[in-house]
Amino acid sequence: MSQATVSELTVGMEIPEFQRATGLHNWNRYAAVNYEFVDIHMDDEAGKAAGYPTAFGMGNLQWSYLHAMLRQWMGDDGRILRLGCQFRAANTKGMIVTAHGKITAIREEDGETIVDLEIWTDNDSGKIMAPGTATVALPRGWPRRNNVGALPGYPGQGPELR
Repeated sequence: MSQATVSELTVGMEIPEFQRATGLHNWNRYAAVNYEFVDIHMDDEAGKAAGYPTAFGMGNLQWSYLHAMLRQWMGDDGRILRLGCQFRAANTKGMIVTAHGKITAIREEDGETIVDLEIWTDNDSGKIMAPGTATVALPRGWPRRNNVGALPGYPGQGPELR
């Protein structure tokens, strides 16, 4: 998908997705950064005892996927003004989680383009897991071609699922 300019953005337009296959390798990294080594996120038996088929990922990791999707779309010059979601389903080991966004409103304020979005994560079965909303600010002249999509993947995964 090529990057639209501010003048090409329209209500209903979807922004590029952000996708990850989840499991212990993702959860371990996230736990290390947030000091969240909780048994239900690391041990299948603890996940089963909590009513899930396996260990399951942190809710805030889905929030971070939504954040990464917005950042990847905007590049370094955009600003996230607001991002919120509800955690309605857990992501279990081996699940593919995809973050989506759809533009719901566009307006100009103080020399910036303000974009409201409906955002959500879903799993590989299409079940919505974390619905929410976001508001971002795009500067005049966005996108600057040298920084859009600048979010690097971490080792073994780029912005797209591999």
